[in-house]
Amino acid sequence: MLIDDAKALADKLKASEEYRTYCEAKERAYASKATAALLDEFYALRMKAQASSVAGTPDAETTEKLQKLGELLQFDAAAAEYLMAEFRLNALLGDIYKILTEAVGLDLGALES
Repeated sequence: MLIDDAKALADKLKASEEYRTYCEAKERAYASKATAALLDEFYALRMKAQASSVAGTPDAETTEKLQKLGELLQFDAAAAEYLMAEFRLNALLGDIYKILTEAVGLDLGALES
């Protein structure tokens, strides 16, 4: 059954190197309260920037704050490692999603870039 295949894929994702690396890096990054607070702020700003962009009203101030905070986080080895691991995991998930949508002929349209 197709749902069983999806569950098997989920299990494979959980066992993947990308996911294990992501979990380990997240644990290290969030071990520091200061880094955790910066990461939480980074994600909140990213969500705000994405929402304003989707709404067609980009917020330059939020984007600038997000960029500066991202640069600051790159100086924290644990945070930088975590963000890169998250990027690699998201890339893997994006590739899987693209394979699935192409298999059924869905047009990703604006989601592709």
